[in-house]
Amino acid sequence: MEPETRYARLGDERIAYQVLGAGPPDLVLTTGTFGSIDLDFQDPMVARMYRRLGQFSRLIRFDRRGSGASDPLALDSLPPWGSGVEEILAVMDAVGSRRAVIMGMFDAGPVAALFAATHPGRAAGLILANTAARLLRAEDYEIGVPPERAAAIVDQVVRTWGSEDQVAQQVPSRASDEEFRRWFARYTRSIASPGSVRAYLTTMLHADARAALGGVQVPTLVLHRSNYALFRIEHGRYLAGSVAGATFLELPGRDGPLAWEHPDLAVEAIEEFLTGAHTGAEPERTLLTTLFTDVVGSTELATDLGDQRWRSLLDQHDDTARRVVVAAGGRLVETTGDGVLATFDGPGRAVRAASALRGELGRLGLAIRAGVHTGEVELRGAAIGGLTVHIGARVMQAAQPGEILVSRTVRDILLGSTLRFAERGPHQLKGVPGTWDLFGVAD
Repeated sequence: MEPETRYARLGDERIAYQVLGAGPPDLVLTTGTFGSIDLDFQDPMVARMYRRLGQFSRLIRFDRRGSGASDPLALDSLPPWGSGVEEILAVMDAVGSRRAVIMGMFDAGPVAALFAATHPGRAAGLILANTAARLLRAEDYEIGVPPERAAAIVDQVVRTWGSEDQVAQQVPSRASDEEFRRWFARYTRSIASPGSVRAYLTTMLHADARAALGGVQVPTLVLHRSNYALFRIEHGRYLAGSVAGATFLELPGRDGPLAWEHPDLAVEAIEEFLTGAHTGAEPERTLLTTLFTDVVGSTELATDLGDQRWRSLLDQHDDTARRVVVAAGGRLVETTGDGVLATFDGPGRAVRAASALRGELGRLGLAIRAGVHTGEVELRGAAIGGLTVHIGARVMQAAQPGEILVSRTVRDILLGSTLRFAERGPHQLKGVPGTWDLFGVAD
């Protein structure tokens, strides 16, 4: 279940926080200006990452003042960047945490480093992820961004804030996922307004925690993406080289957040840092309904139409599939060249989506076959796996052109619904033990 949002107080201002897991140890995570704890759990990959962190720590997350569910701040008199230390203390006191590992991302990195240096009795460790001690270039900090370039970056972020264009900047690994782009646009709008973001980013440009790094005497882990555009990896290497005994781990990819691109690498590194080992926990499993579809005679169609016309038709196929799946409450996991794999939280939605997709693609001159099966699947980042997925694919392969086949599991769950099924008899599914009774969806 999603953790409850509560409030800590800093003077008259309230700071929204959530706690997940029991610990020990305590892990305080702040993403600075770029987070919204109330919407994080809407995305399954973010929820999965936080639940995994909560398996080996008491995870304490909060929205900084002026963002998300916390109290707003007057933009013409924002507190100095170092005041974030007071927010961490207020949240720790509210949850009764005497000592915690502090993890800072993005513009919260300097705050986390300053906290570790100035409150060694409250900091058990320090984790810095995709952040920098300082962003602006200086005579003694040549890896920084020139002021004019920094201003252009701020302008670009503000101009695209709250729009789908933010995905290409922050989460390029998901830029081709239309449903995700719409969600991420809503997510950024929930964090703060564009005007607020400009004010916070301008404050971020004045942050400089270099003097604090030498005073950090706690174990430190630095995680940094190899190709994250906003905070280049040179910043991460500088942090690791400036904190005595720090461990540096370069993460592959371009995403700023950790949840969507190779999340297991980051989580396992954090677990080993906190506990001394990682458990290699079994993949998270959940009950879902899978829908596989396939265009009938795609090879012949591609030959008849030629590459350009076939590619155009496939683009229409993919756009139609994405729209139909989302409208039915499903998630398009992947397109398979001439078909799709989608998941739904109930078999009725999957069957109705298959029927709608068959009709719409038929009007484009594309005949499909479809297979629906319900069972436990393994969540592997954005992908899924396990026997249920394999069975769903085999059910689809057993279907005739234009037919929607379902397993007995689906038929039994939907008994009493308005959907009707016709027996198709027992089938041997390649690579799947036993005999499987399949049913066709009656028109």
